[in-house]
Amino acid sequence: MRMIDSDSEAVQYIRFESPHRNGRGHFTGVFGLVNNLAREGKLSGEQESFRRRNNSWYDAAYTDPSTVDPHVYDNAINPGAAAWFKPSATHLIARVSGYLDILSAHGVDCRALRSADPGRVIYEDDVQIVVVPHP
Repeated sequence: MRMIDSDSEAVQYIRFESPHRNGRGHFTGVFGLVNNLAREGKLSGEQESFRRRNNSWYDAAYTDPSTVDPHVYDNAINPGAAAWFKPSATHLIARVSGYLDILSAHGVDCRALRSADPGRVIYEDDVQIVVVPHP
């Protein structure tokens, strides 16, 4: 995993994503990357167990922004919308390493981005923001 600091003096938000654009032209996040491997049937039993257990934990630990605003990830309204962790969400960020391990085992690249201003904020709660990236 490659680390990128775009604002080394005032790092605030953190995102884990593919360094490659997907078919829609966006960068798939860490959870989507692992879920894609699962849909393709590529995970071992242990990896699938980890994914299910931790996806359930994340679902219980914080709000899915699309349950608050069903249009938050609508590409026509908010092109390229992406979620970023707040630095205070250490309990959420700590579990990402298991997902990164799965991606690494399958040769899937994932990078960590850090930015004080990743885009126009369209959703915010106590642990995350969703932004439309700057052009």
